[in-house]
Amino acid sequence: MSNPIYFKPIYQERVWGGRNLEEALGRELPKGKVIGESWDVVDRPEAMSVIENGVFAGRSLREVIEDRPEEIMGAGYDPGRPFPILVKWLDCSDRLSLQVHPPADVAPSLGGEPKTENWYIADCRPDASLIVGLKNGVTRDEFESRLDEGTLEKCVHRFSVSPGESILVESGRIHAIDAGNLILEIQQNSDTTYRVYDWGRVGLDGKPRQLHVEESLKCIDWNDFEPETISLEKGEQALADCSEFRLVKWDLDGGARPLVSDGGEPRLVSVTAGSVQIAGEEVSNGTTILLPASSSFELIASEVATVLITDKFV
Repeated sequence: MSNPIYFKPIYQERVWGGRNLEEALGRELPKGKVIGESWDVVDRPEAMSVIENGVFAGRSLREVIEDRPEEIMGAGYDPGRPFPILVKWLDCSDRLSLQVHPPADVAPSLGGEPKTENWYIADCRPDASLIVGLKNGVTRDEFESRLDEGTLEKCVHRFSVSPGESILVESGRIHAIDAGNLILEIQQNSDTTYRVYDWGRVGLDGKPRQLHVEESLKCIDWNDFEPETISLEKGEQALADCSEFRLVKWDLDGGARPLVSDGGEPRLVSVTAGSVQIAGEEVSNGTTILLPASSSFELIASEVATVLITDKFV
């Protein structure tokens, strides 16, 4: 039986980022950089997770899947298929661009990849908010007119959020994250984002960032009005159950809980508050580990902790 797999984070500089991952998650960030994203589990040519522990230490996630596809991913897994999920932490010190990801039926024509993602608000400022979906009744014609006028904010659905809330952002759903949010993002393995509006901001190079207006207008779901978050509930709570993955939150208050493989599939365990022990190792706040297929473990919490379990992605 394979042990849990830990990965080395990959930090991404972003114009809207900051240094909050240092204090919030105890990370050691690259000096002098504005870090917006930590890619904690990723299998892409331009960014590849490296394993930190055990017999696979120093090897990439891609190498291990190619070498032991059934052990890691389950029976019948194509070793050439990338790991289906990308796990990120987002430090949104400033507002992100207004953007959209292409739906599966549109992405090939644009040369992109579909991307459905879930945002879990691990922490946020009291005035923090999200922008997700359109305001009720907004039409494409109105949207395009507001875009030309520079008043697009009047068309989108902005709402306040609190720690523990969660929302599924499916491909085609227009969205942005406002300043003051610390978010764990579980998403399809994709890096296709079309920016439709960037609030008049310039990038780290001092120049306006590239927009993708034509592509965005082809991707936006024009019937997606004012979606809501899933509010925090204590105990076990389903946060997302879509065709791409399932995400379940566990609130623990001491004791042990079994983590038994369901059908020989891998699972991701993300700790978002407190710490737990798995296979004799402490998994601290902000850490995501991969439990290989057909493996069973016991999750032990000596204090209050919150974990998110991602599965059903193979």
